[in-house]
Amino acid sequence: MSDAAERRPNRLRLSTDALTGNWRALAAMSGRAACGAAVKADGYGLGGRDVATRLIAAGCRDLFVATWAEAASVAGLGARVSVLHGVREDDLPLVGAADVRPVLNSPAQVARWRQAGAGRACDVMVDTGMNRLGVSPQDVAAGLLDGLAVDTVMSHLACADEPDSAMNARQCAAFAALAGRTGAARMSLANSAGIALGADYAFDLTRPGLAVYGGVPVPALAARLRPVVTIEAEVLQRRVVRTGETVGYNATWRAPRDTAVAIVNLGYADGYWRGFSDRGRALAGEAVLPVIGRVSMDLIALDVSDADVGEGDWVALEPDLPRASAASGMSQYELLTGLGTRFVRVWG
Repeated sequence: MSDAAERRPNRLRLSTDALTGNWRALAAMSGRAACGAAVKADGYGLGGRDVATRLIAAGCRDLFVATWAEAASVAGLGARVSVLHGVREDDLPLVGAADVRPVLNSPAQVARWRQAGAGRACDVMVDTGMNRLGVSPQDVAAGLLDGLAVDTVMSHLACADEPDSAMNARQCAAFAALAGRTGAARMSLANSAGIALGADYAFDLTRPGLAVYGGVPVPALAARLRPVVTIEAEVLQRRVVRTGETVGYNATWRAPRDTAVAIVNLGYADGYWRGFSDRGRALAGEAVLPVIGRVSMDLIALDVSDADVGEGDWVALEPDLPRASAASGMSQYELLTGLGTRFVRVWG
């Protein structure tokens, strides 16, 4: 880490033990199926290559990214890399690494890969009801994939975070019906929440994302996962706001009494969203420090009446993703992938 990075006024404190422990827990829940990991969106905001290196050291051998640009950052580390958005015409100059392959999503992509792939392995997405990406089961039955070197055929659950949804069973049955019809070596359906649906959804390979990073998509996973990331930020100023005075834009918070307030080097430009205004919280040791007033671009205000916190001290923001999601109204996915570039990322 450079001296300039060490001197930044906010950082992400990242836990290797939590990351790899979460992945191992999900791998155990996957039973006989292999367990991969989604490292798209720069490792869900934590740093794709840093995440991939740690997961590979823990035993992960399948990584999933969205684009070929993302693939370049995690290729060559010792795992297979699948590009979920397939292969566009503009991607063809990037194709080449032996450990990177497209997940073909349309008949046009299949045709493009037949021409450019030179018989190399690919993966294929089949749409079983989400109506997002994927070829249709009818395309498969008509021979669209015949002769392709398909490693993994996969589909994606639309309602896995709603365990009682009838759509889960319908998609699982539609996917199971593809067995033996694609020439694929492996089948993959379950994401993080899908793993919690049980063994019928595991097939040969699971593809967790959010849960690897400490997000909790369904309550059944809560006891097995630990937060991976904690935002820490430096206090710029401690001040006293007198009774009746207000704090921040639009004066949304008014002091009910003389209140000690810390102004902290963090804001929505860093991915600490306006939804935390008057709802978020920070921690200083055992003390809980409520966010008061509007979150602005670069600053937040905390009520530090019950804490010995002053200029130059550091505070930690709420690391529990479900709690932070409930407070802010943002999904756990958005909270992670929105973490900004001004943070220095510190792994421990």
